[in-house]
Amino acid sequence: MGMSSLKALKYVVFFFNLLFWVSGCTILGFGIYFLISNSFGVLFYNLPFLTVGNVVVIVGSIIMVVAFLGCMGSIKENKCLLMSFFILLLFILLIEVIVAILLFVYEQKIDEYVANDLNQSIRRYNSDNNTKMAWDGIQQYLECCGVNGTSNWNGAPPESCPKDEDVKGCYMKAKLWFHSNFLYVGILIIGVCVIQVLGMSFALTLNCQIEKNSQSLGI
Repeated sequence: MGMSSLKALKYVVFFFNLLFWVSGCTILGFGIYFLISNSFGVLFYNLPFLTVGNVVVIVGSIIMVVAFLGCMGSIKENKCLLMSFFILLLFILLIEVIVAILLFVYEQKIDEYVANDLNQSIRRYNSDNNTKMAWDGIQQYLECCGVNGTSNWNGAPPESCPKDEDVKGCYMKAKLWFHSNFLYVGILIIGVCVIQVLGMSFALTLNCQIEKNSQSLGI
């Protein structure tokens, strides 16, 4: 690969990561907004840190850090940064594969755990404002009521529940949505994995070419 090809590959990797860095900044900005405005409450009783704001901030921060390493490593032709970028992407990809396997193997146990935790959070609806905010938001957005239906609420369901007597539970409705959109979710996940593999391939190729050029120039 000549110098012109190396330069082309360098800028492909740079702009590829610059796009993701800007996306990461945007996602992080939304996450900070959610945290400051406290627009979403706590839905899971045993996982109070698992809020929309926290998840969005973590995802945005990871994308920013990884993309920054890719940008700087490519434009500066720094092998250390490029390998750090490669290792981080590989680590994230391995975590995604492990999580997917665990979700598949322990699907029933996870299903029971989530349903139980949601039932516990319903009991805190009147005593915890964050829990109340979360349930009101999800019931209005999904047009559902309770975990499995209105029977989950002791007494009359809250005003955020639809008035329809045959209304479905939120957890049941979320699972139905997931199963009906499984193909699109799968395509999205595969697309993310392909982008990660491409990023790793570009970084490794660029790193090897930088090494070869350094050797040919006697550096």
